[in-house]
Amino acid sequence: MTTSAPIVTALTCHADRQHLDISFDDGTSITLSAELLRVESPSAEVQGHGPDQKQLIRGKEQVKISQMIPVGHYAVRIEFDDGHNTGIYSWALLYDYGQRQEALLDAYRAALAAH
Repeated sequence: MTTSAPIVTALTCHADRQHLDISFDDGTSITLSAELLRVESPSAEVQGHGPDQKQLIRGKEQVKISQMIPVGHYAVRIEFDDGHNTGIYSWALLYDYGQRQEALLDAYRAALAAH
């Protein structure tokens, strides 16, 4: 994960509530799907307390963002329509997901297919 990520300057949820547009102060703009944000939630519920504890979350293709709550000047807590609301997404994490979203989704879909 990037340690010195740019700062978020704009965070906008699409009308469909399934995509999040993020702009950073270095000029980078990304769009992340609610599905990716939900299945890669930084919460202990999803990530566990170690790399071997990560949970495979199924059935989130249509999940929607219900609410976004700022956390200081460094993160946002995202609530989803399936009730999940414990993930705090730092600016560095969002930037990292933006850089690796294709690989993250490919790995997730491969894991789903394997189970």
